[in-house]
Amino acid sequence: MSTGRHDDAPIAARVRHLESTLERLGVLAPGEIDAKVDDNARTGSPAHGARIVARAWIDGDFRRRLLEDANTAIRDLGLSMAGGVQEQRLEVVANSATTHNVIVCTLCSCYPISLLGPSPSWYKSEAYRARVVREPREVLREFGLELAPSVDITVWDASAESRYMVLPQRPPDTGALDEPALAELVTRKGLIGTALR
Repeated sequence: MSTGRHDDAPIAARVRHLESTLERLGVLAPGEIDAKVDDNARTGSPAHGARIVARAWIDGDFRRRLLEDANTAIRDLGLSMAGGVQEQRLEVVANSATTHNVIVCTLCSCYPISLLGPSPSWYKSEAYRARVVREPREVLREFGLELAPSVDITVWDASAESRYMVLPQRPPDTGALDEPALAELVTRKGLIGTALR
């Protein structure tokens, strides 16, 4: 997300400035650092969120339980939100034809790292945290996600106790795909809500 602003803490601003300079000079492709982070964590955390989504796409009972009590449901896959002293609450919110969900933490950058991997730099930026609440449609458009005016956008604000994850809609024409193949369709941005899946 390009905002043209450097109003975060000085270190974060310098990192973003260096990243944009390297992109402008052609040393890095746009988004390359976030892509590398995704690649490094592929065998770990982001794959966990993708597995959860794929299971929900093929198993209606799991989907129902996931939306009612995500902490209990993800144990079916050997996953947990217990990373610290106490288990964090996980809320999974489902996209539909009429509703699109996006997550943010307006106070800091609370995020389900155990399920989505390291948070992308833009998720932690002050610009994203402030703007996605005020103008979610415009922010999503900057990510390349153009939603119909009839689609309602709900922004979920994470906290120290609660984390959110988006359950994207299953793509059409995927009925023949098995669970691992479906999981390959899911991206970290889709789990945050800045992409369709």
